[in-house]
Amino acid sequence: MNYTETAKMTSKGQVTIPSTIRDILRLEPGSTVMFKVTDKGVILSPCEVREKTIYTKEEWAKIEKLVAEKGKSYKTSDEAKKHIRSL
Repeated sequence: MNYTETAKMTSKGQVTIPSTIRDILRLEPGSTVMFKVTDKGVILSPCEVREKTIYTKEEWAKIEKLVAEKGKSYKTSDEAKKHIRSL
């Protein structure tokens, strides 16, 4: 499909995606879009952002155990990670 629209950029660098393009891409308020720069130009594509946990189930269990213990605090994330590994 080839379809062309134009839009002007504001002084803040914002561009309104024309309604026709929003309809084609099924974009709604709050949708996330990705911009990819290629040799031929810029590709605008809808995308989905998913939260990815950096902890395993076992690590989460250790974290929950730590949360239950009152008075524990760490100055750096490395100190906290070291304590988690020791559990």
